[in-house]
Amino acid sequence: MNSPVFASLIPVILFIALGFFAGRRGWIRATSVKDLSNLVFMVLTPALLFRTMSTVHVQDLDFGPVAIYFAAAGLIFAATLGVQGFSTLAAARGLANTFSNTIMIGVPLVGLAFGEAGLVTLFTLISVHALILLTGATVVFELAAAREHAAKDGDGGGTQQPMWRTVLQAVRNGIVHPVPLPIIAGLLFAQTGLVLPEVVGKPLQLLGQALGPIALLLVGVTLAFTKVGHQFGAALRIALVKCVVHPLVLAALGWSLGLSGMPLARPFDRSAQMPQLYVLQAGTPPPNPVELLDRPLFGRLLGELQRNFDRVIVDTACASGTADARVVASACRQAVLVGRKHHTPALQLNSLKYRLHKVGVDVVGVILNDH
Repeated sequence: MNSPVFASLIPVILFIALGFFAGRRGWIRATSVKDLSNLVFMVLTPALLFRTMSTVHVQDLDFGPVAIYFAAAGLIFAATLGVQGFSTLAAARGLANTFSNTIMIGVPLVGLAFGEAGLVTLFTLISVHALILLTGATVVFELAAAREHAAKDGDGGGTQQPMWRTVLQAVRNGIVHPVPLPIIAGLLFAQTGLVLPEVVGKPLQLLGQALGPIALLLVGVTLAFTKVGHQFGAALRIALVKCVVHPLVLAALGWSLGLSGMPLARPFDRSAQMPQLYVLQAGTPPPNPVELLDRPLFGRLLGELQRNFDRVIVDTACASGTADARVVASACRQAVLVGRKHHTPALQLNSLKYRLHKVGVDVVGVILNDH
């Protein structure tokens, strides 16, 4: 139960169960679901999306996982059409098999499991999720509808909206939406190099933190008022494809293409002697530490820590033995040198100071200890 996976998944399940219980008990009425949904999608979601993406540069985005996600979705969609035939019903079920709840469940789950870095990748997906899936499904649906209409009328007569207008409307609906718009706005803001002032950033942070719990409660409440009835079998098949087959296909594609998984977010350890001191342990040493530290992701992590803590200190391995320390110092822009009494030559410290200065790192102090 101490696994990071369980630690991330259990709160999600508990919040949904609590929402379901509240709906069944009548604490939240069915007429309030629409209002809660508007609160989630019109207020809380845009706040979290904009604030998170307002510090991300376009060149730092990783589109590899996003491309693999849509490749897996395309395979599932095509397989659905192959099994059920080229029809409007098959197109609708293909969309149901691949369209994920990336906001109400995805955001809190990914945030708990992978932290800020995971949310950036998720939001990159969300920005084009509805645009690609809805547009593609709409085109297939319209083609299938035209085919069925022609087969029914025999001569293919009747009036139908031109395909280009249908596609254009689907693209517009995928962009002009309270989900992709704040992502795009946040990315555009980040490219200016400006930083959100505290008076704006703090309220956005508080609103974003409220998204996860309220969204999950809303999922539970919605389930409490949803009746499946005789469609239970079809709903179960869609759920199995969406929650089992799709992830397995995605994992197989990622593994075959050499995509490495993102490390799970680790909780901070709190010092018993100093309650205001939080420690984030490094964990198991990776085979390529310099490569990982040199990625833009490390810089984003430092930026997020600086926004939430008064002081951030990064402890590194010995600077004389590896390049890790110089890479970390370059990202931090400041460094404190640590030497061992009667062991570390002053010449070595001066040399290190000179090398750090050449890459733009300010040495703000020196510590001499007996260890």
